[in-house]
Amino acid sequence: MAAAQAAAAERGVRFASAAMLDFCGQTMEIASPDDDALALREVLDSCFAPSDGLVCPDEPVVPSVFISDMDSTMIGQECIDELADFAGLKPQIAAITERAMQGELDFEAALRERVGLLEGLAETAIDDCLADRIRPMDGARTLVATLRAHGCRTVLVTGGFHHFADPVAGMLGFEHVVGNRLEVADGKLTGGLVGPITDSAVKKATLLAELEPFGDQATSLATGDGANDIPMLEAATYGIAFKAKPKARAAANGWIDRGDLTAVLRLLGIRERDWVEG
Repeated sequence: MAAAQAAAAERGVRFASAAMLDFCGQTMEIASPDDDALALREVLDSCFAPSDGLVCPDEPVVPSVFISDMDSTMIGQECIDELADFAGLKPQIAAITERAMQGELDFEAALRERVGLLEGLAETAIDDCLADRIRPMDGARTLVATLRAHGCRTVLVTGGFHHFADPVAGMLGFEHVVGNRLEVADGKLTGGLVGPITDSAVKKATLLAELEPFGDQATSLATGDGANDIPMLEAATYGIAFKAKPKARAAANGWIDRGDLTAVLRLLGIRERDWVEG
């Protein structure tokens, strides 16, 4: 800890206090009279990485709304990549997915290109993919169940597809789902999409719309991992990048690089004895 204090002092950031929180023994709370969040994060990264952290101006509280990305956040897979494997196209589609998540490609163009490659794939492949490939991220059920038990509204919002997101939301306990819709005809994917695209702007707009009924003082939590999540993470009171791409991690005021999704509960100060198993 002395090394961290010295590194912080070099950056002009003072520590007013630093103490382990006794309710979990894994979380350190650091208070600073300075507001240079970037410098503080750089110090924490240099001294404690890999770590889980949240930098915020006030003591964290249970949020009114929790909104989360799905692929590689609430589940451990990228659904379109796994579905592509059934069409023998996983390497090609996964490469496009990775570039889109890094923020190197326009999201909608990349999405339409990938979906187009799936033309002719049987709709039943989605059910097979769900059963064989899609698994919840460790801690996901406990995170959602605990937040709901504390009165938080839970929303799954994805640039992926309702064919996957609806079952995943049911499995994890989310109350509402926003996502894209694959076009199907005669039991096969047409290679097209139906309706408007759920992109980064829609993710942010969904967060703001869900938060509005709770009033101006309401707080929000968002989790995500890719470039498409950045506006949502920036708009949330607590934007937590989960094992994220560099651009998403830099945009968020919280990060999880070490633990599973229950680390979010620790960062919010929810005692483990108050967690709910999903």
